[in-house]
Amino acid sequence: MNILISASEAMQSFFNVVFNKTALIIYVVILALILIALVFAAFRKDDSKFLANITSSSALPIVANGTVTEGVSIKKEKKEQGDTPRFCMLSQIDQNAVSYQRENYDKSISLKKFCDSFHMYAANKLHLYYEIDDIRRFIAGLSVSHIMILQGMSGTGKTSLAHAFGDFLENQSTVIPVQPMWKERTDLIGYYNEFTQRFNETKLLEKMYEANYSKDIYVTVLDEMNIARVEYYFAEFLSLLELPNPDERFLDVVSDKWDTDPTELVNGRIKLPVNMWFIGTANNDDSTFAISDKVYDRAMVLNLDTKAEPFIAPKTKNVHISAEQFDQLTREALEEYEITSRNMRRLEKLDAYLIENFHMTFGNRIMKQIKTYIPVYVACGGNELEALDDILSKKVIRKLEAQNPVYLRNSADKLCAYLDELFGVDRMPICKTHIRTLARNA
Repeated sequence: MNILISASEAMQSFFNVVFNKTALIIYVVILALILIALVFAAFRKDDSKFLANITSSSALPIVANGTVTEGVSIKKEKKEQGDTPRFCMLSQIDQNAVSYQRENYDKSISLKKFCDSFHMYAANKLHLYYEIDDIRRFIAGLSVSHIMILQGMSGTGKTSLAHAFGDFLENQSTVIPVQPMWKERTDLIGYYNEFTQRFNETKLLEKMYEANYSKDIYVTVLDEMNIARVEYYFAEFLSLLELPNPDERFLDVVSDKWDTDPTELVNGRIKLPVNMWFIGTANNDDSTFAISDKVYDRAMVLNLDTKAEPFIAPKTKNVHISAEQFDQLTREALEEYEITSRNMRRLEKLDAYLIENFHMTFGNRIMKQIKTYIPVYVACGGNELEALDDILSKKVIRKLEAQNPVYLRNSADKLCAYLDELFGVDRMPICKTHIRTLARNA
């Protein structure tokens, strides 16, 4: 009897084990089938989405009967654009385009009269006093490059000079305060906001767009330009201004084109106006960055280190000339006051001396600037040797900063003596002062 009970219990245990294993296997198989079904369903869903994307993608057009038709998403995108432009201010300028096209310019004026009038206007109306030589350097510098740097101690009237010039021309200057965190061109011209579908337009972008409708001279002031690295945020402007053909100077604003975009925005690009000048003010202290050679070589520089004494000036009217007229006055100066052959020979000898003793040379860009600056400065009322002394100091002597300090200190007196020998005793005071300052600070 006990034997039968034991056999029965053993059999029951065997069936329990078998049943449990079978149930487990069935359970696992069912779970596997469910998982496979879910994966299969998911793949089918993704496939349907993929096919839908193919039929609606702007990148993959629909091909039907050998004909390429526009994708659904392109139509949808155009529908979403609506009638509201993404460039609100630029579109408004389009509407007021006629108001920027003035013709009442002062036709008969010389560069000398232009400088003298500006000198008196700033003193009489704005109570801003500058040396006439600085005014001539300012105007002559604008004829050489569309980039000018006004540098010197704080309070010498750098920003005021640029602002006064716009007031004198009856076209107010645009002052752009440079920010320390600026690193790229979007900091200057703005950017497209994907969320609002609007372009955040800056004052500079508006003025650039406006200038393309006008013949006036436009002045943009980059206030404290070296509080950020100029060669970063202004890099594209520097490159474009190097192009010899003004009609090829286009600045990228957006990467696509909308039907509602402003008229003068061609394929998302704006033309850099030929009638706009960029004037940067720079302070040299611990809070600023050193301006690189790339910027200095392309720009003209005016040093304002002292404040001029106040003087009584007669009442003087504004002078309204066009950018084209200013260029014409520059061309006339180049023909009438071309640099003398004697000074050209002097420059060649100085270049040879610098190559032999300092392994540095003028370069084609600097020679071109010298040949433009000197005639215009003379036409403004100055003399040739003064102009040569000024531009050599800013464009050539400045490069001595990169020389070995010990060698520069030992060679400074010899270089000053050679300048006296070449141009006459004490005829190059600005260059000699700059050389001695560099040697002393080396």
